[in-house]
Amino acid sequence: MTTALCPGSFDPPTNGHVDVIERAIQTFDRVVVAVVDNPSKESLFTTGERVAMLEELFGDEVEVGSFTGLLVDYAGEVGADVVVKGLRTVDDYEYEVQMSQMNRHLTGMETVFMATRSEWSFISSSLVREVAKLGGSIGGLVPGAVEKALQERLA
Repeated sequence: MTTALCPGSFDPPTNGHVDVIERAIQTFDRVVVAVVDNPSKESLFTTGERVAMLEELFGDEVEVGSFTGLLVDYAGEVGADVVVKGLRTVDDYEYEVQMSQMNRHLTGMETVFMATRSEWSFISSSLVREVAKLGGSIGGLVPGAVEKALQERLA
């Protein structure tokens, strides 16, 4: 049984995140989605709120948790065999390859990259937050429940 770990900030979860996680569900036996709790980063949603959004989106199809510290340590805690990362751009690739090489150096953990579908390649959580804060439409960029949560948070 292969367990995949899909980490991210998910602040907020976008349709691009959903796409990668759904494809991981189809590919691996068990999927753990992990919200990175980075205290030095100012998030729009708390770690608990982001975990709750992901649980609402995926139900019992995945396990959702959160962590601070090294990804490879959390991967060991949940018994992950591989890390799954979505790639949108060349910048994502350069950053994620470096991270994957460090993770492999630290523990031998492998990373599988999934290219984001073209219709989601321009979406990032930070761009969605910015558009929402400025009153623009984020319909179709995030799941409905996330859109509602954003509207309520920014009202």
